[in-house]
Parts: sequence; C-alpha cells; structure tokens
Amino acid sequence: MKTPTLTPVFTYYGDFNVDHIGDGPFGRRVIANVTGGELHGEGIKAEIVGAAGDWLLLGEDGFGRLDVRVTLRTSDDALIYVQYYGLIEVTAEIGAILSGQPGETAFGSQYFFTNPRLETGSERWAWVNHTFFVSQGRLLGGPRVEYQVYRVDNP
Repeated sequence: MKTPTLTPVFTYYGDFNVDHIGDGPFGRRVIANVTGGELHGEGIKAEIVGAAGDWLLLGEDGFGRLDVRVTLRTSDDALIYVQYYGLIEVTAEIGAILSGQPGETAFGSQYFFTNPRLETGSERWAWVNHTFFVSQGRLLGGPRVEYQVYRVDNP
C-alpha cells in the first residue's frame, strides 16, 4: 500500500474585517469580509480580487466551521476560484484576535485545517483543477489569516 505524501505548493494570506451576526439556530455566525491578500509559491503569484469572505459558524463544541470563497488573479492575469471548508479550534487566542485584539498564533498551536478546491479555465494553471489540496492555518492581529497549502501526492 502506498501512503500519500504532502508537498508544499504555496502560502497565502487574507486580510479581513469581522461582522458578528450573533447567535442563531445553527450557532454563532461570524462573517469575515476579505479586504485583500496574496498568494506566493514556486512559479505562482496571485492576489485576491473581487468579493471574498468566510461565513464562519462557531459551535458550542469550541470549533468553528469555515465556509470560504475567494477569487485570485495570477500575475499572468488568469483567474482562479478557490472554495474551502475547514475546522478551526477556537482557542482563547483565536477568540481574542476575532474580537479585534492584537496577537498571533503559530501554525500547529491549534487545530486549523482546510481543504481548498481550486478551479480555473486557464490552460497554464489547469493542473489545479485536478489536484487535491490541504492547508494549515493561523491567525494574526489585523486581523489576517495565513495558510500553508500542500498538494496531496500519490507516490
């Protein structure tokens, strides 16, 4: 049996502001409105353009369920749509940053993983259409989210 491996592909960050919708029938809803960001990797550079956001649902179990949509424009003017779901452990540090306080978390200091799905019509970037990605995240004051994104390889 072959064991899949993870290959680092790119990092990206998104700056955002937070709208606290409040407690509803499914949990506490928070909307992170993305105000900018960039992606960098070997042979790829892109910026976040257009409407983008995270419709985060905070549960009573101490975890947030991410529901994110972002559009990227590459340095060669291709558009890549990104959608991902994920889980974030809402530690005291995460809660403080989401409430507007300064600080930062480290990769791995809490459970924070996503599975980005990328799609594009660009021939140059078509490989993203059939690649499975996973990422690990962290939060910084500002607020800003940063991700290290990996490709899942089948050796």
